[in-house]
Amino acid sequence: MDSAKPQPLKRHYRKLVLPSSLLHVTAGELPSSLLVEVKPYGKLHPLAADAYMALRDAAFAAGVKSFKPTSSADTYRSMSTQTAGFLARYQTQPIAGASTRTWKGVTYYLKPKCAPMAAPGSSRHNLALAVDISDASDPQRMNFMLANIQSYGFTWEVQSEPWHIFYYVGDKVPALVRQWKEAKSLQS
Repeated sequence: MDSAKPQPLKRHYRKLVLPSSLLHVTAGELPSSLLVEVKPYGKLHPLAADAYMALRDAAFAAGVKSFKPTSSADTYRSMSTQTAGFLARYQTQPIAGASTRTWKGVTYYLKPKCAPMAAPGSSRHNLALAVDISDASDPQRMNFMLANIQSYGFTWEVQSEPWHIFYYVGDKVPALVRQWKEAKSLQS
């Protein structure tokens, strides 16, 4: 795999289409029936889980030595997990020049040296569709992601977070994910 500098993410954005099973659930309060364990840790919506595991296997096959979430909290996040993370990074006391988020009608300011985080209930993690990939800025890993994630149903949300990918194709299972599932079922 080429280790040249990765190309910009800008042209890789796609609009989210929700899986039909998420249309009537509250973000951050998904029932256990809509959560599947993924390796090496974390949980995702069943469609996102299959796509992630297929992508992970493809990464390994392409020589990417590690392809995993940064932590178990960087897959599905319950409302309480998202709220705790958000409140640890943001405050209501104004900070000049700080990035802001609005939650429950209140403006929150990003604390210095903290990474941005979505307001509780507005994150793709709350829908079990997002994964934060560990060490995504590694050139080999990023080049693999740029070349492959959309074929597995993933895209990026913001250019400043190359580690944050989410499953965007709704109920439409990508061909490579269908092929991966078929191959797995033959191995069983």
